[in-house]
Amino acid sequence: MTLRLKLTLLAAGLACATAAHAGVIKESKDSIFKPTGKGWGELDLDSMSHPEKAATLKARRTSNLTYQGGPVMVAPTTNVYYIWYGSNWDSGNGPASKSVLSTLAQSIGGSPYFNINTTYYNGSNTHVSNSVKLAGSITNSGTLGTQLTDANIQTVVTNAISSGALPLDSNAVYFVMTDSATTATSGFCTQYCGWHTNTTVSGQNIKYAFVGNPETQCPSACGANTPSPNNTPGADAMASIFAHELEEAVTDPDGNAWYSLQSGMENGDKCAWTFGTTYLASNGAKYNVTLGGLKYLIQQNWTLLPSQACTMQYP
Repeated sequence: MTLRLKLTLLAAGLACATAAHAGVIKESKDSIFKPTGKGWGELDLDSMSHPEKAATLKARRTSNLTYQGGPVMVAPTTNVYYIWYGSNWDSGNGPASKSVLSTLAQSIGGSPYFNINTTYYNGSNTHVSNSVKLAGSITNSGTLGTQLTDANIQTVVTNAISSGALPLDSNAVYFVMTDSATTATSGFCTQYCGWHTNTTVSGQNIKYAFVGNPETQCPSACGANTPSPNNTPGADAMASIFAHELEEAVTDPDGNAWYSLQSGMENGDKCAWTFGTTYLASNGAKYNVTLGGLKYLIQQNWTLLPSQACTMQYP
């Protein structure tokens, strides 16, 4: 089975495997899942240990996304910070790749595509804003090596903040963008292409994400197609992964807001590897949206309105 299918269809299967490894929890048709930020859900053990909560959740169990009461990023603008991790970003096609991804972060806000996220809201009925800003970026030449654990990735983010290289910003998502020589040992290329999560820094809730570069490690698994819209196969693949993680981080930053109780999937997971109508660029590459004057092939996102479905724009 391909990684594409794992990312979109194996929520229950992977969660079941996790439960089997634990040896004490058995999945049933009434099991409730919560998101992991890595494209699949895991059993919500807390709900299983609280019968009243479990009964309420089971009554709301659906393949659609439902609001579970957690925070949503509803600030007037969501800031994005890039951490270019690895020594290859400043050589070869690295500078061109950085430009492609920077243009995306600068242009995705205000687009009909990102406007899909305005259908999501918090407990006060305040909706996500269609405003995103690339607020800063730094380069880390690879201080923790090329085999990064999840803990290493968190350290890259917290060190960037604590050193003052990037500001402490609770209205932001920090993206660790690794070069083609760097991998994530918890499952890049085999279990996921990217993920998002949160941590606490100086008392503030900080959201961050990992996006791997699949150009040489797993081009078919994570979408590094040749030709690619901007002739930067790794960056063009990362563009869709970035969009996926950004929209999930905004609508489900702490893993307790908008997701499917049936699978643990978030909005990006629901539409992974679906692109809607595509067009051909002059170099023969497929694309489906133009942002900042550049062409991108970016996955669809899950809208709540007028009915729940995958789409490339709202309204």
